[in-house]
Amino acid sequence: MFDIRPVAYVIGLLVAALGLAMLLPLLVDLAEGRGEWPVFLQSAVITLLAGGLTALACSNAVKEGLSIQQTFLLTTGVWVALPVFGALPFVLGATQSTYTDAFFEAMSGLTTTGSTVLSGLDTLPKGLLLWRGLLQWLGGIGIIVVAMVFLPELRVGGMQIFRSEGFDTMGKILPRATQISSSISSIYVTLTLACAAAYLMAGMNAFDATVHAMTTIATGGFANYDASFGTFAGPAEYVASVFMVLAALPFVRYVQMVAGNRVAIWHDSQIRAFMLTLGVLVAITTFVLLFLFPHAPEQAIREALFNITSIMSGTGYASVDYMQWGSFLVMLFFFVGLIGGCAGSTACSVKIFRYQLLFASIRTQLRRIRSPNGVFTLRYGGVPVSQEVMSSVMSFFVFFVVSMGVLAVGLSLTGLDFITSVSGAATAIANIGPGLGEEIGPAGNFAGLNDTAKWMLSFAMLAGRLELLAVFAIFTIRFWRD
Repeated sequence: MFDIRPVAYVIGLLVAALGLAMLLPLLVDLAEGRGEWPVFLQSAVITLLAGGLTALACSNAVKEGLSIQQTFLLTTGVWVALPVFGALPFVLGATQSTYTDAFFEAMSGLTTTGSTVLSGLDTLPKGLLLWRGLLQWLGGIGIIVVAMVFLPELRVGGMQIFRSEGFDTMGKILPRATQISSSISSIYVTLTLACAAAYLMAGMNAFDATVHAMTTIATGGFANYDASFGTFAGPAEYVASVFMVLAALPFVRYVQMVAGNRVAIWHDSQIRAFMLTLGVLVAITTFVLLFLFPHAPEQAIREALFNITSIMSGTGYASVDYMQWGSFLVMLFFFVGLIGGCAGSTACSVKIFRYQLLFASIRTQLRRIRSPNGVFTLRYGGVPVSQEVMSSVMSFFVFFVVSMGVLAVGLSLTGLDFITSVSGAATAIANIGPGLGEEIGPAGNFAGLNDTAKWMLSFAMLAGRLELLAVFAIFTIRFWRD
């Protein structure tokens, strides 16, 4: 019989930890003196009680390992439960959001999507702004653990290829997750502190530097201002670009570098492909801005570098309204968002390694057509790729495209126009942040969408962040029978 108690125990602990995290914005609100701190006190008490009592009630079922079914349910359940309680400060706080809007904002934060329904950010209490940053920061470190521990074991979307990195966790999911979390936490914190220091040197105040450092390293994109990153045009854009790239690289390589392997990061074909793709896209965008729009050379390079990096990494910051850059660049930005960063990073979307495997598979098939009697082995990083991995990757591609199409149709049925429906579906499933068009583009937000569309997009953000198959698997009858 399926035992849900070990899953509920872990979820309860994580919900309680979220409640403790609410004490940080509480202290900030106390220091600001606007009388907003009771919002976080109430939210923390509710969250701590709910999480603590759930964990206490299920503690007698704790065991070292989890079954595959329990692992699938835990992976999805965490990203459902945390936004449920993470939404409370938005409902009780100065935004006085409906629960639909609050849940959307919390889900967008924890999945590091960066889509927002809030306006008037410039005047919100600092506690709420910090809470948005904390949600993304916690979601960023959480998704690294999921990508390095859970998804490879669940054989989702070709992620099992990264079991070769030495993270063999079957039968001991929770202890191994704790071990890996401790290894990457110091790196994650160090990158955040370095980013905050760089923002300070670029002219930000301490609060803005802290919040934007958290949302940059998480590749989340929540900003403290309605103008997004346009408020900090100049040196801060270069700082953000550097750290968005660093956050989009595999964190396992940083672990190896700290352990003494200085060349691991340079020998990773995924990193080389990511950097090459990014460089080409920035060059194309810079060329268009220089010759088709009135941009000075430095401005063209800076805006191209920042905005392409932001979209490709899934951060979702915007320093300008690139909807004004012409149809070619608008379409380019749409497809750039579907590329993504590296596996095992905070970046989102399809991920560069899947495109590498796809092109390698096409190349191998072409060679087989030319030489029917030849023996050709598909390789990735010099290692043969199994048919199981390729099947998983191809399934992911099909599922990604089909899911995006079905969601776009669903959104259009709620009354949204074509551009909003298609770009909204893409930005939610790929966890990018801004969409296209006047309503949800870089100059707008998602507040004007109807509630049905917001719930659909919230589910899409969850499914996309967990590589789709990990979520949809629990809706199959066979999952509950086995």
